[in-house]
Amino acid sequence: MVTFHSTRLERTTTANISCDDISADLQAFVDATGIRNGLLVAAGQHTTTALVVNEAEERLLGDIERHFLALTPPDRPYAHNDLHLRPGIPADEPRNAHAHLIALKLGNHLTLPVVDGRLGLGRYQAVLLVELDGPRQRQVLLQLCGDGSGVGG
Repeated sequence: MVTFHSTRLERTTTANISCDDISADLQAFVDATGIRNGLLVAAGQHTTTALVVNEAEERLLGDIERHFLALTPPDRPYAHNDLHLRPGIPADEPRNAHAHLIALKLGNHLTLPVVDGRLGLGRYQAVLLVELDGPRQRQVLLQLCGDGSGVGG
């Protein structure tokens, strides 16, 4: 019998741009459900974050940050940053067009297989929550569907 489980992962990011490895949080959710085989969908709840699968190696994460900032520099004249032309904008609204544009390139959701109770990630793969406009409080919606039986039902 297929069942569905949902939760929200809460994360406080600590930098303007960062990559936080949330793989252990996702695996803990899988463990708590008892689902042995199925699909886990992770959906970022913000337009200036992204979800990706990549290696969580510190130097690579710095390379990723520099790469996207070079492609989409924050100091370009983006129309979204003309806050005085946008009605109803709060006084603390950030100039963050670059963060929205980078998030578009990366995407905000992932679907991952769960096999024998484990996330279907490769040896060096990790699920990264990419913060592009922090630090902020962030949420990732998780939904797991599957069954509690072993491989083959």
